[in-house]
Amino acid sequence: MERLGTKRFSFLVKLILALLILCAAFVLALTFGAAQTTVQDVGQALFNTSRSDVVIMLREIRIPRVVAAIVVGAALAVSGAIMQGLTRNPLADPGLIGLTAGANAALALTIALLPSVNYFGLMISCFIGAAIGALLVFGVGTSQRGGLSSFRIILAGAAISLFLHAVAEGIGLYFKISKDVSMWTAGGLIGTSWGQLQLVIPVVVIGLIAAVLFAKQLTVLSLSEEVATGLGQRIFLIKVVLFIVTVILAGAAVSLAGNLVFVGLMIPHIVRMLVGMDYRAIIPMSAVIGALFLVLADTTARTLHAPFETPMAAIVSLIGLPFFLLIVRKGGKTL
Repeated sequence: MERLGTKRFSFLVKLILALLILCAAFVLALTFGAAQTTVQDVGQALFNTSRSDVVIMLREIRIPRVVAAIVVGAALAVSGAIMQGLTRNPLADPGLIGLTAGANAALALTIALLPSVNYFGLMISCFIGAAIGALLVFGVGTSQRGGLSSFRIILAGAAISLFLHAVAEGIGLYFKISKDVSMWTAGGLIGTSWGQLQLVIPVVVIGLIAAVLFAKQLTVLSLSEEVATGLGQRIFLIKVVLFIVTVILAGAAVSLAGNLVFVGLMIPHIVRMLVGMDYRAIIPMSAVIGALFLVLADTTARTLHAPFETPMAAIVSLIGLPFFLLIVRKGGKTL
């Protein structure tokens, strides 16, 4: 009992420390960029009613973008953690199992057929596309004998993702909307508005709360379905709920930031090194570390070649691909 209390205290300390680092990264991201700003300007933008040009720029352009990075990073990291626990596959990631590719294809189709659709409609299409993409991957991955192995799901995910990306590109070329589709699917937070955040944030918060509520069941399920059954868990219902939560989180992230792979793969592995294998700790810590990672990635994208912008997806992939290869080399074990 004493050991359990010590573990909880240790986790709380780590979580608070991660939150403090995230707050520091938030201020850092607001301070640095193509436009020259100071910490005092950031303070005025956050707490005062000043209407200077710099403060307006911060409130209308930079703050929404940094908030979006926090929301998207948390959503992708938690959805990746859920998928890894649900499938017991250490290589599972929303971008590697068809979720983001499906959302991108559905988004392209919606832009082509319903050009006047509002942002809420685009977000709903992303949810539907993400679900279809994941179902296609799991359908192909389980079509042969031997069950759903890590190797098979990655192959199926790569094939389906390439197909869905080709569908999105084909739609863009046929309907002459390639530029619009590319802006959405390239992966980035340029042009994020408060109106978009007002729709996405409640959806992501609901998904994160649901993930936390089902974290205990996910911990048991990630170890063994037999153990979960023995403990009286309703496995099918839990899987359906967690799959829906994953689709909601990944769909919301794609609708806001486009195609960002590897975030959902890397962050849960890093978090497991910090807090262990209990998803009651993994889920909240993944949300914080995922948000921190994407804030730093977006800040790097804005400042690396300012005033020109480096694609954030390129920065994430530059870090994520070696990480992915390292995990594969270790046989999927936590680093």
